Amino acid sequence: MNRIHTQADWITRAREVLPAAGFGNFDSSIVIARGEGSRVWDEDGNEYVDYLIGSGPMLLGHGHPEVMEAVLEQLPKGMTFFANNAKGIELAEAICDAVPCCEQVRFVTSGGEADMYAIRLARAYTGKPKILKFEGGYHGMSAEAQMSLAPLKQVNFPTAVPDSAGIPQGVADEMLIAPFNDLEAVASLLSEHGDIAAIIAEPLQRIIPAQPGFLQGLRDLCDKHGVLLIFDEIVTGFRLAYGGAQERYGVVPDICTLGKIIGGGFPLAALGASARIMAHFDKAVVGSENWLMQLGTLSGNPVASAAGLKTMEVLRRPGQYDRLRDLGQTLMDLQSAALNERGIAHRVCGDATLFDIYFTKTNPVDYRTAKHGDPKVNEVWNSALRAKGVFKSPGKLYPSLALNPEDLELTNSAFRDAANAVSDYLGDTDRAACS
Repeated sequence: MNRIHTQADWITRAREVLPAAGFGNFDSSIVIARGEGSRVWDEDGNEYVDYLIGSGPMLLGHGHPEVMEAVLEQLPKGMTFFANNAKGIELAEAICDAVPCCEQVRFVTSGGEADMYAIRLARAYTGKPKILKFEGGYHGMSAEAQMSLAPLKQVNFPTAVPDSAGIPQGVADEMLIAPFNDLEAVASLLSEHGDIAAIIAEPLQRIIPAQPGFLQGLRDLCDKHGVLLIFDEIVTGFRLAYGGAQERYGVVPDICTLGKIIGGGFPLAALGASARIMAHFDKAVVGSENWLMQLGTLSGNPVASAAGLKTMEVLRRPGQYDRLRDLGQTLMDLQSAALNERGIAHRVCGDATLFDIYFTKTNPVDYRTAKHGDPKVNEVWNSALRAKGVFKSPGKLYPSLALNPEDLELTNSAFRDAANAVSDYLGDTDRAACS
């Protein structure tokens, strides 16, 4: 009989073959064995309510029966072809029907890949080299995206700070960095630099909401200066609303990127824009010099497309987004109630479909203000939640439609225990001094 491996066994094995003992994604001290509905289990059999949900894709929960049926129907027909397939074409049609800026889409495999091509597409279309991004904005792992994502030192805007080794100075020279939610700073940069191809932004930057008028202000400034506006909707697409942030906020970019939910839990992402902009992927239309080469072994994979199509079909049903927002608002309220009862200063930041807590007295509006008064408080909070069966990232909580009353009851109990743990850490006199 094979020996049953504990979580510790798997971690030991991971250290031998994986740098930092992990995939580079999440806390390598936990090894997930399986997921079902709103729950996941680790290799030691510990059960958690899952608010990580694969970093966003599992909006319907794990193993949704209709998605599973769609995948199992596709599997015997073929897993990948490196050629057009009906499911991929259907998915492209569904995305173009849903997302305001998309007349055409091009599939890739990951969100980071989609963002990389969106930046390249903007440069191809405009003939300009520079990209403006916001400090703290996450756009994948390309060299451009790794500029001022999480800089350890503050520098003057618009200087770009690389967050990774291996990035040449030439990349930084083509990137301009601005503070999120600061239209005056953006306007100044656009006036000073006539060679900006695009502004790339998360409409909800991590969990920091755009202030009223900010996104429309970006749209207006881009129109004024002949600059393309890229919305990175890898996270917000089909989460904030069926049509994403564009539908939710009523601001339409020139290019958008999509991922996570459109693959239904499988590797799939896309970028979309008008047919005129997307023509740069068609050599017969734009010619060799203006052609943007793009291909990928698994782009438009039929299994991922089948899962995404079924997920989107479920999301189109009446009441789905109302229910998601109700669940999210309930969780927001439960967190605040638990912390308020203990007199702990905090701000719940984000949207009802994606949010978390900053332990501070001030409202976060950009990267430099989105911080905890004492970072250790957040560690205590999240550690206590994990110990009580709540699985989430240190900086985000993703509600899913798989949540049920029992999950909410368990989570509320965990919030209260975690608030007690934070209160004990802070002590009576420091409890409200998290700013």
